[in-house]
Amino acid sequence: MRQTSRLRTVLATVTAGLAAATCLSAAGPANATAPHACSPSVSIDGFSDALDKTTYEGTFVGNFSALAVDRDGSLLAVSDRSSLFSLDPRTLQPKGVVPLATDTGAALDSEGLVVDRDGTRLISSETEPTVRRYDREGRPLNNLPVPDALKVAPAGRAATNQTFEGLTLLPGGRTLLATMEGALTGDTTGVVRFQTWQRHGIGKDFRLAAQYGYRADSGLGVVEATGLPGGRLLVLERGFTAGVGNTVRLYAADTRHATDTTGVDVLTGQDGDGVRLVHKTLLADLVNCPPLGATAKQPQPNPLLDNIEGMTVTGQQRHGGRLNVLLVSDDNQNAAQTTRFYSLRVRLG
Repeated sequence: MRQTSRLRTVLATVTAGLAAATCLSAAGPANATAPHACSPSVSIDGFSDALDKTTYEGTFVGNFSALAVDRDGSLLAVSDRSSLFSLDPRTLQPKGVVPLATDTGAALDSEGLVVDRDGTRLISSETEPTVRRYDREGRPLNNLPVPDALKVAPAGRAATNQTFEGLTLLPGGRTLLATMEGALTGDTTGVVRFQTWQRHGIGKDFRLAAQYGYRADSGLGVVEATGLPGGRLLVLERGFTAGVGNTVRLYAADTRHATDTTGVDVLTGQDGDGVRLVHKTLLADLVNCPPLGATAKQPQPNPLLDNIEGMTVTGQQRHGGRLNVLLVSDDNQNAAQTTRFYSLRVRLG
């Protein structure tokens, strides 16, 4: 099946699954699944809490940090507790789970997920950080090179738990991009690095390529990016304030005119330093989405919000150019948080 057709199939089943889950929710009103505007560019079709605090084959279902569409149209969801789930795109129920580990058997803090064109999985761990390739059974195959500066101190300049949070393969399959969640020591707070890898030729693996600077909003970190045609990205920024809740913003970003910062030691973010950062345009602050009858287990500015961390494009509408985007929150296996899926429609300018 062609990739476009497969994504449209995933779109239809995911949207139907979320619609059914939302309608069955006791908290959701009868019209909760009708498209609702979050902004002129983004609307929400529905949400589902169906997997919250559940288990599958003895494994906790949650801690989700990334989503991807598998080659057969299934949804994949990676847990930052070293598990990779395969989900039914209609019901979101797990169909399988694969344990993940390093080549020495150590656990991962698995944060990013990409399905490569041969079906192998590329998974980032923010512990070191690393990007590892796995087969379908979860066996590690090899590691991609990582610049020394992006490694956690003292090996590099990155802070613990602030490294490779997002991972995406750009259309065409030749460019892989990972997003740092936080700034390197010495860089201006909020200015983070995006690292890319390129491959040349069939059967070749990725080699280090350009690096870019990106300015996150004050108090927010970059938790996910999804590649779009023409060097563009969807970028998800998120933050949390105790007693207030989460801030989650969706941006369109463009790397095409950004400076390669591979050899730039310090990113100041200032206009006069000769470095052009990745250009970004706000698509929506999700606090402005209609709550759709959602409830929150802790204070939130909108009860629909939670610790949203994973994102994937599940298809594109034939007319109007709208993308169909699926988000998921990471509940951290915490009673005050929720594993929640969100179905969005996104129009790019």
